[in-house]
Amino acid sequence: MVPALAVADALRAELPAARVVFIGGERAERELVPAAGYELRTLEVEGLSRTHPLRAARAVWRSVRAIGVARRILDELGPVAVMGGGGYVAGPVGLAASRRGTPLVLTEADSHLGLSNRLLARRARRVCLAFPLEGRDGDRYRVTGRPVPPPATDRHAARVRFGLRDDDTVVLIFGGSLGARSINEAAVAAFGSGDPRFRVLHAAGERDVAALCARLAEPPPGHYDLRGFIGDFGDALLAADLVVARSGGSVFEIAAHGRPAILVPYPHAAGDHQTGNARWMEAAGAAVVVADADLDAARLTAEVRGLLGDRARLDAMARASLGLARPDAAQVIAAELLAAVGQA
Repeated sequence: MVPALAVADALRAELPAARVVFIGGERAERELVPAAGYELRTLEVEGLSRTHPLRAARAVWRSVRAIGVARRILDELGPVAVMGGGGYVAGPVGLAASRRGTPLVLTEADSHLGLSNRLLARRARRVCLAFPLEGRDGDRYRVTGRPVPPPATDRHAARVRFGLRDDDTVVLIFGGSLGARSINEAAVAAFGSGDPRFRVLHAAGERDVAALCARLAEPPPGHYDLRGFIGDFGDALLAADLVVARSGGSVFEIAAHGRPAILVPYPHAAGDHQTGNARWMEAAGAAVVVADADLDAARLTAEVRGLLGDRARLDAMARASLGLARPDAAQVIAAELLAAVGQA
């Protein structure tokens, strides 16, 4: 939802009178879209299971049924263009848009073209890619980067928010909205006791935070700030000197803030796209990649201490990270949508 909301905001800035409507499922969009001030229509769909044949069959049946529902929603709304965000909702909506002759623009946030986008690409006016993808370099494709919210810019204020001093060395650890159990476990074991001589800001996800809190000393050590969730996450990135994280779409938010990173790709991501994302940052000199199977407290301690002890390398990684940022991605994709309207 983060890229889609960023594009919606760019459209609203360009055309304040434009009506932007989201069609989604029953997940995070239920809260995020209305909170951002946009209309939301919903479809009953689910992801395609690659391990459970009955669930996969149910997902296909729901997607087929959702095409008709999507067509009725589009007929009611009468949009001049439709943007597909790459998730499983995008398949039925994108197909319905194509069948009714509505210009379709697709976005792909990862280093792997998802199933919906692979099926819809030939029907789209443009496919906007976060990363260069082999074989996806014709006129239909454009590398735009992944849209993210505008980066935070006041480092002092960001640090004040988290009770940090300007001269503190800060490691930010996170793993997505649900957290990442392997990262959570390794981080608490590595840094949850003693005095590591740096501060830790850890967004563990609501699923694991209670169990992790129980493993910290009582009272919790002053250097370790463990939270389930951090809103306005750009402040946390800006406050940090080093990031430890998964490597989903958040790599572009890390880059937007120019932060060096230790990335631990989620090993079960579709098409192993998180490894592709992480290797992209690593190749630019912006990240160190640690396989999930290799992560434990000792490895995490060694990687973090090694980087924090080499300020020249850390600074070079920060510059490389910022060099990967695409701060205008949302505006570029919004312009592609408007251009598709003009071509209709």
